[in-house]
Amino acid sequence: MAQPPGPPQDGPPDHPSPVRPTERPPERPPERPPDRSRWTWPLLGPLVAGLFVAYFLLPARTLGPERPELSWALLILALTAIAALLLKHMRDALFDRPGTVVALMSLMCLSVLVFSSAYFVMSHHPGEFQGLRTRLDALYFTLLTVATVSYGDIQPRGQSARLVILLQILYTLVFLTAAATSLSGKLRRAAASRPPGGGREHKRGPPP
Repeated sequence: MAQPPGPPQDGPPDHPSPVRPTERPPERPPERPPDRSRWTWPLLGPLVAGLFVAYFLLPARTLGPERPELSWALLILALTAIAALLLKHMRDALFDRPGTVVALMSLMCLSVLVFSSAYFVMSHHPGEFQGLRTRLDALYFTLLTVATVSYGDIQPRGQSARLVILLQILYTLVFLTAAATSLSGKLRRAAASRPPGGGREHKRGPPP
């Protein structure tokens, strides 16, 4: 005879139900730090314009043939300070710190204006330059020297003028060329890090 079923036992079931693993939410990609360099770009135009306005308006009568020691001291001091700042911002450009593009471009313009001011002051020395009379002539001659172009309309005649020209050529080869290389590298990295589409994400609507 079949035995009646006994009372249910309190033991574990023969086939325990599988335990579902805890579902983790998908990990979000790390957020990119905000690009603060775009806030410094509007400063470039007014800053460079201010440098050129100061170049054409600042008086140069305090310098010249009457104060050669002061003229040379100010030239060397200005170029040394600009070189130190260029090295600092070139190092910052390697780490993609914001504001380096504006700083490098402003310092490069400032170095050109410093040499141009030196040529304009030296034009008051008799026998130093032929054909250089105004600040625009000095700026024109400085840019031609940077571009290694000569039209022969302005000629350095004195030893001091030729010394400053040699100094400008060396300064351009060492500092301005390195600054331009750092600047182009910074701009290439910034362009490569931008997402496609100019950084704008187009949201698609629900399918019809």
